[in-house]
Parts: sequence; structure tokens; C-alpha cells
Amino acid sequence: MNRFADKLALVSITLWVGALWAIGYLAAPVLFSVLDDKSLAGMLAGRMFTLVAYVGMGSGAYLLVHRLVGFGSGALKQGFFWAALAMLLLAVAGHFGIQPILESLKNQALPKEVMESMFRDRFARWHGVSSIVYLIQSLLGVVLVLAPRRG
Repeated sequence: MNRFADKLALVSITLWVGALWAIGYLAAPVLFSVLDDKSLAGMLAGRMFTLVAYVGMGSGAYLLVHRLVGFGSGALKQGFFWAALAMLLLAVAGHFGIQPILESLKNQALPKEVMESMFRDRFARWHGVSSIVYLIQSLLGVVLVLAPRRG
């Protein structure tokens, strides 16, 4: 395979997994611990998670195509391929499935904050689902980072 394409795959892994870990486990917790306005912290974290989701979708699509081009149907026998596919599907599900539910619950709670409203329990439950999806995605990222490299 083209050396540039291989290097771009490494950059994609680094960007995707690095963003998952940096935003989810460093930046977002700092926002909530430092900012008194939890609504503002949530809004800022949400914007960062949106960017991570788009990075993931772009990186995931590239990594899958890169593997298929490089290995053909042999890619389907690799843990890397399935980890990248699972991460991509989780990113799509989180961004287009779970996040709209959370946003809807926040909007339904207005003018109150969602955690001060009757939607608190549903929001907490869906936020928990979102956190689990994100954790699984983050752990699968380790598979991509530690996967054997060619050439």
C-alpha cells in the first residue's frame, strides 16, 4: 500500500483515539469541576463531543477503506477491522441516536435545567447509556493503537 495512505491511517488512529481520551476523560471532567454553571459546562462538553463524533466518523470510514484496500477480504479476518467498525457504529449511534434524545429531554425541561425537572431520571439513564457507549468506544481504541503495523 501507499506509504502516504499508511501514514494517514496512523494519523487517523492517533487523532480519533487521542480525541476520545482527551475530551472524554480530561477536558469534559475539568469543565464540570471548574465551571460553576453546569449548564455551560454541559453545552461546551457537548460541542466537543460532537467534534469527536465527526472526527470518529471520518477516521473510522478512512480506516475501514484503508484496510479493505490493503488486505482485500482478508481485512474481514482482522480484529483491527472489526474494532474500527464497532467504534464507527458506536460513534454514529451516539451522535445520531443518543445525543438527540438527550437534547430533546433538555428542551422539554425548559425553562428549568433538565436535572431540576421531571425529566431528570430519563436524562440520567440516557446519559449513562451514552457514557457506556463512549467507554466501549474508548477501550476499542486501544485495539487500534496496539494493532500490529505493516512494513
